[in-house]
Formats: sequence, C-alpha cells, structure tokens
Amino acid sequence: MSEPVWTPSRDVVAAANTTRFAHAHGLADHAELLRRSLDDPAWFWDAVATWLDLGFRTPYERVVDTSAGPQWSTWFVGGTLNLAWSCIGRHATSHAADRPAVIAEREDGALTSLTYRELADDVARLAGGLRAAGVASGDRVALVMPMSTAAITAFHAIAWAGAVVVPVFSGFSATAIAARLVDSGAVAVITADATRRRGVIVPIKHTVDQAVAAAPSVRVVVVQPHLDTNVDWAPARDVTWDAVAAATPIEPAWVASEHPVMIAYTSGTTGQPKGAVHVHGGLLVKLAQEAHFQADIHPGDRLSWVTDMGWIMGPWATIGAHANGATLVVLDGAPDAPGPDRVARFVERHRVTFLGVSPTLVRALRSHGDAAYADADLSSLRAFGSTGEPWNLEPYLWLAEQVGGGRLPIINISGGTEVGACFLSCDVTVPITACSLGRPSLGMAMDVWDDEGRPVRDGGVGELVCTAPWPGMTRGIWGDPDRYLATYWSRWPGVWVHGDWASVDADGNWFLHGRSDDTLNVAGKRVGPAEYESALVGHPGVMEACAVGIPDATKGETAWCYVVPARGVVPDDALRAELVAAIETDLGKAFRPGAVRFVTTLPRTRSAKIVRRAVRAAVLNEDPGDLSTLEDPGALDAIRAAT
Repeated sequence: MSEPVWTPSRDVVAAANTTRFAHAHGLADHAELLRRSLDDPAWFWDAVATWLDLGFRTPYERVVDTSAGPQWSTWFVGGTLNLAWSCIGRHATSHAADRPAVIAEREDGALTSLTYRELADDVARLAGGLRAAGVASGDRVALVMPMSTAAITAFHAIAWAGAVVVPVFSGFSATAIAARLVDSGAVAVITADATRRRGVIVPIKHTVDQAVAAAPSVRVVVVQPHLDTNVDWAPARDVTWDAVAAATPIEPAWVASEHPVMIAYTSGTTGQPKGAVHVHGGLLVKLAQEAHFQADIHPGDRLSWVTDMGWIMGPWATIGAHANGATLVVLDGAPDAPGPDRVARFVERHRVTFLGVSPTLVRALRSHGDAAYADADLSSLRAFGSTGEPWNLEPYLWLAEQVGGGRLPIINISGGTEVGACFLSCDVTVPITACSLGRPSLGMAMDVWDDEGRPVRDGGVGELVCTAPWPGMTRGIWGDPDRYLATYWSRWPGVWVHGDWASVDADGNWFLHGRSDDTLNVAGKRVGPAEYESALVGHPGVMEACAVGIPDATKGETAWCYVVPARGVVPDDALRAELVAAIETDLGKAFRPGAVRFVTTLPRTRSAKIVRRAVRAAVLNEDPGDLSTLEDPGALDAIRAAT
C-alpha cells in the first residue's frame, strides 16, 4: 500500500470547494463526485457552469453535442458569452470591484497592480483601440509580452473584442515567432519594448520586428513600454500602447460558446508547431473548474504560477484566478534572480496562497541549497501546484518537506496545451502519494491501455487515453484538421491517445512515466526514461538527468544517460561508476546503461520540458523535428560533444 506524503486535515476537507460542491449535490466526498462526473458528464459540466455562475449572456440549450463524433464535440450549444467579461467584467460591478485583480513584479522589484474595476476599464478601452485599429471579431492577435499587468490586460482585451489570442513566448527567436504569426494569420501583435532576465536587457520589440518582416498578414504592432527603452519604429505599422489604450471603451463581443478565443501552440515531434484551437465556452468552464476544485481557489485568494503567457499555464492561471474572483500574482524575469531566494521572497511579499511550479524549476532552486527558504515566511501558502513533466522523488520531497514544511499538498496535474488544461490531478481533500497525479480530473474519462486496448492496473505501464470528450478539448489544429485526427484519434476509434506512459497502482494513485515515444525497449523490456532519470537524480552529485534509447546490437536498445552534475561536483569516472551502480540498484543489472555522459545543460523547451527526441536525434545524427521551442539550441551541441 502506498503511504501518503500528505493527508488533509478535517478542517481542510470541510472548507474545500470540492466538498461544498459534492454536499450541495447530495454526494459524500470526492470519490462519489468523481464517479458521478464520469457516469454523467453532461450533468457534471452543467452543474459546474451553474455553480460558478460564469455569466452566459444567452443560456445554452444543450450541454454537449457529439453528433459529428467525439473528435468534433461541441459544448454549451446555443449559449452566448464572452470569456473576458466572465473573468473580469462581472466582478468589476460586484463587491469585488476594488479587490486586486492582478499584481505584477519585475525582476528589478518594480510593482504594478490593478483592481477588478481598473482592469475592466483598461480591458474595454484596449479592446476599443484594437477595434479602431481594424481588428475584427475572429481576427488573430499575437501576444508577445513578459508577464505584467499589461500582458494580462491585453489577453483579456483581445477576447473582449471577440478576436483570437495567440500567446507566444516572449523569449522566442524571431524565427519561432514568425512561424506562429504566419501559421495563425495574425493581423496584429501586442508586444513590449524589452524585459530583463538575470539583469540582462532582452529586446523583445527588436525580435518581433524581425518576425513581422516574415509575416505579411501583420498590419499593426502595439508596443507597451515595459522598461521604457528606445526602440526602432515603423510609423505606418507601429502604434503606442497609450494611444490604443486611450480609445473609447466598447461593450464585450457576445459570441457563441464555440467561437474561438485562443490558438495555443505546442511543439510537434516532427513538422511545424501545432496550433490548438480553444473556444470561449469550453475553455472558460474547464479552467474555472480546475482552479476552483483542484487548486481550491476561493474569492480573494492569491494565485501565482511561475510561467509565461506562451505556455498553457499562463492562460490557465489568468482564467482560473479571474473566473474565481481571485488575485493573479505574476513574476517577470528569472525566478532565481537577483538571488536564489526570489520565489520565496515573492511568496512572502505578496502573501501568495497557491504557487505553481515545475519539477525543472524545483530542481534548479534545490541546487542553490536550503538557505534561501530557511527564514522565508511562507505561512500564506495553502498549496503548491505542479506540472510540466514527471517528478523525481528527491526534488519532490525537498519541495514538500524542506520548503513546505510537510504541511502543504503538491497539487500535481497533467494534461497539455491541446487538452485545455489537465487530464489528471490531485485534490486537497484526498491524501497524496509522492510524485502521484492523484486521480482523473473531475469529468475526465481517463484510462491506461495496453497495446491491445485493454485496461492496465496494479502498476502496469500503458498508454494514457481519454475515452470521452470534454469541454476544454481543442477544436482541432488550426488549419490542419487531418493532422489533428492523425495525432490524437487514429489509434483506437473514438479514443484520444495523448502520447504519455501512465500507470495506476493498487491504491488508485496515477503516475506518469514520460512520453510514450520516448520509451526505451531494453532487451524486450519497456522502461520509461523517468525511471533511469530518477535513479540518477537520487544521487547527491546530480542536479538533472536525461535518458534516451540508442540502438544496440545485443539488447536491441540501450540507455544513454546525460547528466548535469550538482554545483561543485567533479564529473569524473568515479562519479560515473557510482551512477551506473545506482541505476543497477534501482532497475536491475539488465538495465545497465550503455553510456553515462556529463553535460552542463540539457536541451529543454521554454516551458522547461527536456526534449528527449532531440537528444536522441543529436546522438544519431537524425532529424530532430521541430526545435522552435528550445530555450537554447546550443544545448544539442553540448550533447554531441559530451564524454
């Protein structure tokens, strides 16, 4: 039996949103609610929309329509609404009007904030300015901005105007930005002059100028003075933020539930990035529900996720916080600059109640030691959030015990950009096992299947699948419906295959084991890279690790492991031998790696995921596929040169 690393108190369970909702519908607890949500999803999603009072302008006539097949399901049919009004406008005329809606902290410590009333006014004016600049309902507007009050205003303003937000990571290269502008057919870009990361000025506007030169659909570039630096100017195209934001405010565009609100890009294994299309009704209800139940966000709470708007967790935090009347607190710049205690002081300063992180970020913070958190006041925190990749045990326990003092749950979730948030999630009313993802998220018909499409349990590893549609599901890949069907729906009829290896233990705890296309097959035995990586990261001399499968004449495939040593550790043959022994101890001698090599960094996306397919391709001199999301393409050169 799995021993929980955290168990909720009676007071936590009693006060939780999950409990209140369950009791209001005659259900005893989370387990009964989960069963009911899976047995009758139309009831559940209707009950959620009603419970959260999300402000449909015209009531929907039907919760879900699957007549075109589950791949093309539509939700809240016949209803009209506006996601931005549901998040901002309805609070601006309520008792919450003077509550802070967003607080932003720059790397240099500068702070800005807006109340719900102020944010609603700014959103309506910026939307009016976009309309005056020729942006029509349904037009795509790219958002290339650092995390700031302006970025949050722009996100909502685009939706308020009925246009489609295209969030793009503010640290991308011009080539990566251009690919998304061209694919989406963006007519406008909202950007900032520059930002600061580890004290270095990052010239965002300059990069956007290069990208727009390759994107003829862009007619307007709105420039917000984040650092108030000088920038090049194209008078026929560029307009100042102040000029656009001074426009006459407009009423929100009341649109059909299925009206697109966002195209969020995710990298493809091969080919161009995939633009996942999300809609006003489905995305709003799904994300509002996740923040309400899984993160247990209450009105007045302060939610923060260390992220960027170009990753799904940026919109997740924005919509989730505001749909629930909470305060969104955002951090611009590096999380460990000007010092390794920045995140701790950020929580302390702003009294954050829910902090979202990634395993990669936690490993990086852990490498600085415990001193940064020893005297920080984290008493405001009620929970951590986590997503991005599977956990290794030691960093997980460090966050739970050393940082959280054993009192805070880690609400580990997993889904994806195209999922419109998550498939699996922990809940504050249920005991949590280390590294677990808890249970299926409410309303999500999840399973783990073997190659024959049979359910796998008791710790066996199989494909993570979803056997029924859900509101936040992407409405396809922008401009490429065939790619959408081939990517997610082609293996088993009517079943979404996500490409993750998963398992469910005897106690019903769910775990992920990495991407299924990353899986190694060593002498006929399938093993996830996370198992190798956990064995390596468990060694005190290792900060990070990556394992990939390489062809082997004897075993068919063997593991090559790339290791980033911990600070001050000498990467020598003695350490290599210790790491090989650690793998053999954890996995068995049959899984002895073919190589252990040392590097100073690993290739990762801007959302902190290690790109194992790119590592494998670099070793084998193969096509690595789409690399536009890589934070540092030079990391692949380090892989090739590693010894």
